[in-house]
Amino acid sequence: MRLSGIQSVIRRKKKPYKRSTPQHIAENLLNRKFQADAPNEKWLTDVTEFKYGNGQKAYLSAILDLHGNTIVSYVLGHSNNNQLVFMTLDKAREAAPDAKPMLHSDRGFQYTSRAFKRKLDKANMTQSMSRVGRCIDNGPMEAFWGTLKCEMYYLNTYRTLKNSRRTLTPISTFTITGVYRQN
Repeated sequence: MRLSGIQSVIRRKKKPYKRSTPQHIAENLLNRKFQADAPNEKWLTDVTEFKYGNGQKAYLSAILDLHGNTIVSYVLGHSNNNQLVFMTLDKAREAAPDAKPMLHSDRGFQYTSRAFKRKLDKANMTQSMSRVGRCIDNGPMEAFWGTLKCEMYYLNTYRTLKNSRRTLTPISTFTITGVYRQN
């Protein structure tokens, strides 16, 4: 192939992934107990990626209340960064100012930062984190993303973030029933 001047395009090199060292790790207090007896008792949070246009990406951060499986707050942005997650938490606190829930997340860099821990401490919230490599520990949130993408995202083609935002805006009223049940 080299002598003929041709090359394969099947196996493209991927960009190297930089691992970050967590600044703060919390115990898995949720421990797959996905039932909540009252609103604002247990919240789950995560960020997912949406592609639009010509290879561009948008990131959606949301907080899900396990009581009723409803979205407390969400923010759609261009970057998966601390600001996106912080804005989502701030909007959740505005929606439920007196709430002191347990907030469960994966071990993403935003959730393991000292700044995020300070925000939770200031709000008197308890932090819980999934174990490394165990996405099932955040099962209802992952199931929510799957359902959202199947019912609202994969059915359309988005050329701009504005079009994506218009379609994804109703997620505050998007409720999942029977999202995840532990056997």
